[in-house]
Amino acid sequence: MEVFYSRSFDGGFCTLDPEESGHCVRVLRHREGDEISIIDGEGTLYTCILTDASPKAAVARIVREEPDWGAHPYRLQMAVCPTKNLDRYEWFAEKATELGLDEIVPVIGDHSERKVFKPERLRRILLSASKQSLKGAVPAVAEPLSVRDFIAASDPGDLRLICCCFEGEVPRLSINDVLAGAMRSGAGIGAPELPLPGNASRSCPAPPPMHTHPRISVLIGPEGDFSREEAALAIRAGFIPVHLGPSRLRTETAALTAVEAVYLHFI
Repeated sequence: MEVFYSRSFDGGFCTLDPEESGHCVRVLRHREGDEISIIDGEGTLYTCILTDASPKAAVARIVREEPDWGAHPYRLQMAVCPTKNLDRYEWFAEKATELGLDEIVPVIGDHSERKVFKPERLRRILLSASKQSLKGAVPAVAEPLSVRDFIAASDPGDLRLICCCFEGEVPRLSINDVLAGAMRSGAGIGAPELPLPGNASRSCPAPPPMHTHPRISVLIGPEGDFSREEAALAIRAGFIPVHLGPSRLRTETAALTAVEAVYLHFI
């Protein structure tokens, strides 16, 4: 299935930009009267008939709309520190989009080796991945900010998780246990049940109730992990410390593993 992208809709017609038009007309050789599929990046798929096969501004008439095309039953925000090798970060972002993702927030931590990140190229990669994986919505890419600023701006109504490699004052829980406990709470089965590992006596922040489309935010650190000050700040703000199993994972692997854990839990 070929999928095109446009943000130009007017009076029942859609216009493709020069790049999409060239791909549609010159590369794929579509002509007037052909049926094509177009997404708006907000979640809707439009079935259209090509009325003007211009290679610079192709125009198509909308014949059918399908909202929430390829949607997933949750809202997932991934706040991930950019890796020193940007190819690894782009790989994570592409694969996460294929699974199910709503926003990537590049965050800069105390131990980050990469302090500058420009999101324009990543946005193009996510658009391509959304079309390839048959999704109507394209994940947003936020402007970079510090880990501390992200924590301060995070929404207390989300299920907020921080993946770190060390034990702090609050023991880490399995991400699967936290997701299961939050869902039990959302289903109205009493208070969230989040077992602590071993004989730990300290309490862990209870997750907020989950609703029809649960909102989840996951914070992933840089190659050198979060500083203990950053982790403590996140936990004081209500983030739940989690682990992703016994293996030591690279930043991009940890981020994709978290995305897959959410995907497999809710799909």
